[in-house]
Order: sequence, then C-alpha cells, then structure tokens
Amino acid sequence: MTDLDKYLIPAENAIVQTHRHWASLLKIGAICGGVFVVGLLLLGLGGDGQPIAVLAVLVMLASVAVFAWNYAEWRVEQFVVTDRRVLLIYGILTRKVGVMPLGKVTDLTYERSLAGRLLGYGAFVVESAGQHQAFSRIDFLPTPDQLYHDVSTLLFEHMRYDQRRYTYPTVQLPRD
Repeated sequence: MTDLDKYLIPAENAIVQTHRHWASLLKIGAICGGVFVVGLLLLGLGGDGQPIAVLAVLVMLASVAVFAWNYAEWRVEQFVVTDRRVLLIYGILTRKVGVMPLGKVTDLTYERSLAGRLLGYGAFVVESAGQHQAFSRIDFLPTPDQLYHDVSTLLFEHMRYDQRRYTYPTVQLPRD
C-alpha cells in the first residue's frame, strides 16, 4: 500500500499525481544560501573559539536546517487529481489533506508567469460555488500545459455525466 492509497476511497483512480516544481525552492534556497555566506564571512572575521566564530557556525547550521526542512516538506507534498476529487496532501509532522470534490469545481484558472514559462511551471486557481475550500491556489505545478489539459478533460467529463447539476439544451440544426 502506497502513501497515496491511504487517502483514496475504494474504486477511486488517481489520474494526476505530482509535487510542486523544484523552482518553488528557489526563494528559500537563495535566502538560506545568503545567510550561509554571511556565516562564512563571520567565521572569517572571528578566530578559533571566539564568540563570533561560534555565532557564525550557528548561523550556518541554522540556514542548512531551514533549507533541509523546506526540502523535506517539498518532497512529501503531493497534488493529486482523481476521477472524483482534487487533493492536496502536505505536512511532515502533521499530515494534512485538502480535498475538493470534482462536482464542486465551478472554475479553473490556469496561470503562467514569465518565470513559469521559462522554468516550466504554472499555477491553478480552483474555485467552487461560493464556498471556502481547503485550497484555492496551487502554485509551482510542473508540466502545467499537460496538467491543465488532463484536469480540464476530467472536469468536463464529470460535468457531462452529472445530469443532476448540469443540463445542456438541445439545438436542432437545419439540414441541407
């Protein structure tokens, strides 16, 4: 049994399963890298055993620990779209699962910034009929064009077969 199987209901199939693009780690990586360099500079200023050298080592260790924690969170987070629901599974110590049934999705907005187009990521904004959901914006999704296609196909198929919520008028076209 995989980790994902714990969150799926019987006869539910995962169509899309991914985690955020590696670019989501760039900001925290740059910050931690800068703090690490400051620690190295402080270490160069202080001699062995001086308080400034101890502070420098603590700063360097803290920057590595913060980045390692963010990397671990990135590795365990999953964005999953099944034939019935959209799930966002995240958290290291406390595991959290945000769920939105496909039938409740009323709008899906797909966004790609310039950086997203250059690095290959995008964002989804998922909305439902006037309800606050467990999640609404999912940033840094990899292969966003394919994900958008897959999720849109699933949403429209779900709408077509859910006759209780959606009705389509029939139109008679003139024949030649």
